[in-house]
Amino acid sequence: MKKHLLIAALAFVGVSVHATAANDEPISPIKPAANINLGMVELGKKLFFDPRLSKSGFISCNSCHNLSMGGSDNLPTSIGDRWQQGPINSPTVLNSSLNVAQFWDGRAADLKEQAGGPIENPMEMGFSHTLTVSLLETIPAYVREFRQVFGKDKIDIEQVTAAIAEFEKTLVTPNSRFDQWLLGKKDALTKEELDGYTLFKESGCTACHYGEAVGGTSFQKMGLIEPYKTTNPAEGRSAVTGKDADRFNFKVPTLRNVELTYPYFHDGAANTLAEANDIMGRLQLGKKFTPEENAKIVAFLKTLTGDQPLILLPILPPSSDSTPRPNPFGK
Repeated sequence: MKKHLLIAALAFVGVSVHATAANDEPISPIKPAANINLGMVELGKKLFFDPRLSKSGFISCNSCHNLSMGGSDNLPTSIGDRWQQGPINSPTVLNSSLNVAQFWDGRAADLKEQAGGPIENPMEMGFSHTLTVSLLETIPAYVREFRQVFGKDKIDIEQVTAAIAEFEKTLVTPNSRFDQWLLGKKDALTKEELDGYTLFKESGCTACHYGEAVGGTSFQKMGLIEPYKTTNPAEGRSAVTGKDADRFNFKVPTLRNVELTYPYFHDGAANTLAEANDIMGRLQLGKKFTPEENAKIVAFLKTLTGDQPLILLPILPPSSDSTPRPNPFGK
């Protein structure tokens, strides 16, 4: 009876209770990708790696979401068209299909909507949807592949973003050591890592970091207990909703593969996991971790690194003689 009352009370204040059937844990194992259209995936992979979708002809989706670097670019904020420094840290594309919404402020409802954003953002790829489609229509191999996958004679931006999104759905990272532990391999973790997980739970971290992605399912204010000091101009969720109450609310990032996706936070201000954990403890939980506690939690977080996608780089369709050659300086 007391347990049921506790769960009801937590739900009332907005804290969800999540558990796996096998382990009754707030984190659940990542499942391999399923129900995938393989034709769309192969087309989307080519588009993901193709820099011709940018104005300069030098920037692809993989530039900021590098699949050899944990699906991010390891920069505080990304560099875009004409070497412009972007305003926000590039979130990982790995396991992004598990997010409640896309971008730090959640302005894209799903992967398909997100895929179209950077293409026409003047600070990112700097192109336009119209020019993207026009360029693809000049490349015979793309024309044939779009027709084969979508069964239409005409390419449109909806097909482009749908194909990229379908490829991104395959970028999940199952089989981390922590997932192996969840699934019954009790020697998958060391005592230090298990102690770190216990601290992680007991400190309240799982109020926001839970589920398959260990995050990505809610928006939270950055700086609940102490204000977060930054010069970064990002306003968070309020830029989407227009509500002042949502100011500085950001999507909780996934902690999957977090050891690979440094630097941390929306402004990329924390360079190490230990630094990020210390800041989160103080600002979000009102807790000062000792160096030993911090080291244990960091050890646990590193067990969340799963199998990285094994991507054979696609052979991109060659440009036809009529394809315009973009200026590398984007002018």
